[in-house]
Parts: sequence; structure tokens; C-alpha cells
Amino acid sequence: MQLGMIGLGRMGANMARRLHRGGHAVTGFDPSPAARDALAADGIAVAATPEGLATGRDQPRVLWMMVPAGEVVDASIETLRPLLSPGDVLVDGGNSWYRDSQRRAQALREAGIGYIDVGTSGGVWGLEEGYSLMAGGDEAVVARLAPLLRTLAPAPDRGWAHVGPSGAGHYAKMVHNGIEYGMMQAYAEGFAILERRADLVPDLAGLAELWRHGSVVRSWLLDLTAEALKDNPGLDGIAPFVPDSGEGRWTVAEAIELDVPAPVITQSLIERLRSRQDNAFADRMLAAMRAAFGGHGTKPG
Repeated sequence: MQLGMIGLGRMGANMARRLHRGGHAVTGFDPSPAARDALAADGIAVAATPEGLATGRDQPRVLWMMVPAGEVVDASIETLRPLLSPGDVLVDGGNSWYRDSQRRAQALREAGIGYIDVGTSGGVWGLEEGYSLMAGGDEAVVARLAPLLRTLAPAPDRGWAHVGPSGAGHYAKMVHNGIEYGMMQAYAEGFAILERRADLVPDLAGLAELWRHGSVVRSWLLDLTAEALKDNPGLDGIAPFVPDSGEGRWTVAEAIELDVPAPVITQSLIERLRSRQDNAFADRMLAAMRAAFGGHGTKPG
């Protein structure tokens, strides 16, 4: 298939490379000349402007966005909309909020343009291992994209699916990332407990490697954890600061709206917020209260 890829960051560029390897005619665009040059160095066509993605292509056309969620997606659609014709398809493979995806799909549907939201998981490993792809939108339009999805997935017959109507792909990815938060937090807490008793279990990397084989807690996250501990047992040079990109917050908000208890995912999000606070006011307030009601000493700060 012919495809225009908008956004050549870590995910977009590697997806373009995997599609190119699979025999698809890919042209990439990114506002960064360096990003375009890096893709061109691999023999993949690039366009200097968004307009270059749409001209000279067989219709109906497919343009795939891998850009940050929010205003950047809306701005990209505003730029691309005049270039599109009825029957063309625009794909959002980023981590957009599912309600934004539903709104965008409805607006483009009225113009005869297909809009497919594809929740994409795989990170920097996707180029070699393949991506997990959760597609939401019109089933017939998703079927048109099947050759692309089969190439991007770990195998043609698995790792991708049409999961529901518009918004479903990003909804599934949102919950996927919420689960990921909880899993990561559980591993982090477990290894923190083990690290405190180095007299009993001195080799955390070795234990992580052991658990990778036959254990009920084995997973790809554990594979990555074992590798990280092997390379840097003390995690030297890594600050205790954990960002979040939004999906965990959206998952927690959705759980509250639906009256679904999700304490593990919620607490894992709270722990990420805590990681960013140096000399947290709330902790100092707790110490002051203990001193006030119980006469407990406080530690100078």
C-alpha cells in the first residue's frame, strides 16, 4: 500500500521503517529536518511539507499520524483536511483521548473521510518485534488498512484487531496503559523490598533473570527489568522522577465516572505524582501534625 506517515519520532520513524521493509510505499513527514534526514538515510522517501504527502498519490489515500495527543493532533488535522478527498483515510496512531477521537471521527465522517484511531503499543522495540495494534472505527475502513496492520503487527495473524467503533482503539490503549502502570508499580515495590535485604538476596539481577523462566510473574516488563538490573544493578544515575503521559489519568477518571473500583491503577498514578516532589509540602505537614499532637520530634530540613 501507499502511506504517508506524519511524525517521525521514536515510534513514527520505526513504524515507517517496518512498513518499508514490508514492501509498502511509505513517505514520511516531520517538521524537523533532522528527523526527515534520518529516515531518508534508510532509503525511505520523505516530504518537506504535509502537502508533499498528498500529491502524486493514488486515491483513496492513507495518511497516518504519530504525533503527541491533544492540540497537536487537531492542528495536524486542520493542516491535512484541505488536502484530503472523500474516501481518503486519516489514522491517529498516537495516545489520544478516546472522546477526542470520537469527535474527530464524526467531523471527518461528515466530509466523507475515514478516521481510524489505532492504539499502538510496542515502544522502541516495535521495529524488530512488531506492534500491538487496537483499531477503532468503521469496520470496512479498518479492513482496507489490514495490509498495513498485518505488517506492523508481530505476525500477520495476531497482535492486531478491529476492537470496536470510533474511539474504541484509543479506549483500549488507555486501559492498557493503566494496567501497565499497576504492573510497573508492583515490580518496583517488590524489588525495593528485596533491595533492603541485600544480606538475604544480594543479586537482584540474578533473581529477576530466574523469575523470567517458569514464574507466574514473568512478562516482557520483567524481561526489561532484568536487563536494566544487569546493566546497572544500583540504578546509578537514574533520578527518582517518573513522568506520565496522560493515559493513566484518563483511566482513573474513567473508572470513577463508571463507578468501577480501580485502587491499584489509581495508586500507581499517585506514586508517579509523588516521585516528582522534592521536599514535598504534604510530607512536611504530616511531620508537623505528628509533632503537634504527640510531641514527636521533627527532622531538620
